[in-house]
Amino acid sequence: MKLVETKLKDVWIIEPTVHGDHRGYFMESYNKARFEAAGLHFDLIQDNHSLSSEVGIVRGLHFQRAPKAQTKIVRVLTGAIYDVAVDLRPGSPTFGEWVGVHLTEENKRQLVVPKGFAHGFCTTAPYTQVLYKVDEYYSPEHDGGIRWNDPELGIDWPVEQPILSDKDRNQPSFRSFVEQSESLITEAR
Repeated sequence: MKLVETKLKDVWIIEPTVHGDHRGYFMESYNKARFEAAGLHFDLIQDNHSLSSEVGIVRGLHFQRAPKAQTKIVRVLTGAIYDVAVDLRPGSPTFGEWVGVHLTEENKRQLVVPKGFAHGFCTTAPYTQVLYKVDEYYSPEHDGGIRWNDPELGIDWPVEQPILSDKDRNQPSFRSFVEQSESLITEAR
């Protein structure tokens, strides 16, 4: 397994060791001891699996608020995605910045999206299946999102007319997220 740094602290690309021959291939997609030896410490407790039938489906940008924030390890089983992580950590030097990575069934790369980040992807192949391993259970009360094409974020998506859920079409702007987060911090004081 090889860990590749991205421009955002704590967001990693994982390149697994793949053993292949005429029959196919074998790889470890997750090994807790190896991840911890590489400095990645989290307890994965739930798998989520999505199927997107068409090219140009955008899912996201999603996150869960503390105390139910999630670290995710994202991988593609079939097809391909452009996977995006956006830094939402208050006080982070990269707050509001994003990184995008192509994950495909061929390259077998995985993306570690830590707590405090929004996550989303766009399918670039039909019948794409994505598996997410997470370290916290889904909590509807802590569910949050940001508009996929917010101009303040400037994400360079590989689609102009995406296929969206109603939920994703109506997510708030990044500015609304920032203002809401600031008011929550003020109210907590």
